[in-house]
This record gives sequence, structure tokens and C-alpha cells, in this order.
Amino acid sequence: MGLCSWIIFGFVVGLLARAIMPGEQKMGLIRTTLLGVGGAFVGGFLAALIRGGNWRSPSPAGFIGAILGAVVLLWLSELIAPSRRR
Repeated sequence: MGLCSWIIFGFVVGLLARAIMPGEQKMGLIRTTLLGVGGAFVGGFLAALIRGGNWRSPSPAGFIGAILGAVVLLWLSELIAPSRRR
């Protein structure tokens, strides 16, 4: 998968993860894209742990795994740095 494909894939996955997660997330396009790309790698890591594969070289997860990984990252970011409500 080329760089442009990763960027588009990450953006779509990031948008879907933000739609699934309740509440308002104040993120721009770049953070949403990074969330999706990071979610793909987290999903691949979790899939390697579940399958019993090599966790040191996680493979990119499928679409659903990437979304689940992005939701996990979004949830962790809300735990670490909750958004300020005014």
C-alpha cells in the first residue's frame, strides 16, 4: 500500500472511529488521519497477540481491526487528556 493509500485509509478509519465514539472530539484533518493510521497499527498488533503471531512485526490490520484500534486509541486519549468542557 502506497503512502497516499495509507493517508486516505487512515482518514476514513479515523472518521469512522470518531463517529462510533460517543461525545465530541475536537480534531482536525491531520489528527483524524493520524488516528486512523495509528489505529491500523494497533489493530495489527492486537491481531498478532490474539493469533499468536510475532508481535514485534505487526502487520496492518484489516478494515474492522483498524477501526477497533482507532477507537481504542481515541478512548485512551480521552482517558489521558480529557477534553475541556466550557
